[in-house]
Amino acid sequence: MTFPLACADFAFPLLSHEHALDLIAMLGFEGVDIGLFEGRSHLHPSREFANASAAKTLKKKVAERGLRVADVFLQTDPDFKTCAVNHPDAACRAKARDWFQKTLDYAAACECPHVTTLPGVLFDEEPAANSLARCHEELAWRVERANAAGIVFGVEAHVGSIAPTPQQALELVESVPGLTLTLDYTHFTRDGVADSQIEPLVAHASHFHARGAREGRLQCSFQDNTIDYARIVDVMKNEGYSGYLGVEYVWIDWEHCNEVDNLSETILLRDFLKTKANR
Repeated sequence: MTFPLACADFAFPLLSHEHALDLIAMLGFEGVDIGLFEGRSHLHPSREFANASAAKTLKKKVAERGLRVADVFLQTDPDFKTCAVNHPDAACRAKARDWFQKTLDYAAACECPHVTTLPGVLFDEEPAANSLARCHEELAWRVERANAAGIVFGVEAHVGSIAPTPQQALELVESVPGLTLTLDYTHFTRDGVADSQIEPLVAHASHFHARGAREGRLQCSFQDNTIDYARIVDVMKNEGYSGYLGVEYVWIDWEHCNEVDNLSETILLRDFLKTKANR
């Protein structure tokens, strides 16, 4: 069993989007993870959704470079709370639902099989149970809409989310039938969580993000990385994982994520994963 490799377009924000796609293709990746991050990526959802031909244009650009769109990752605001899927304000939730449906349409036009969003957050002004119940309701609606579109839907349990630990991520995915994970060990590794505690989540993963990380650092060099990616690949094979392995270095002024050479680290991790995934 082999896994196709993808690279995030948002790994190279200082390049134009066209040049980022050129680089990803030149690096030999098969897929590209598209970031639709409002206010902080090449492609802002508000602008993309206002342009009826945007998705077809992206599909053409990607195909011309011999790539496929592996995932479309929607983030509705740079702040996790402002337009969270489980926001207490009904108008905010309505906007989040509208943008999610537009993302499904966008992904379908790109012939992309997978969509990712953030799972939601806890709101201090209400009991945690209320935030969680609303999260379950909103994610269940998204699973239903994604299924109708023939697209796999995953959430990324992340630092600052409603599911910041492996156990909470597991409980979330088990509470919403059909929900999957865009799994990123680094959000747990940063907090000192051992790989063995994260590993049960592989069975629920439909997409995967990989980069170097260690305790205290969400992103670090491959040399300093403590995540056992070789074992992860073996577990994926045993679990029948069928998605992409996405190399996802980011370059933003958050969590020290602008302190490594993204290009060099992407190449190092690409080569490692390529060797292990094709054994």
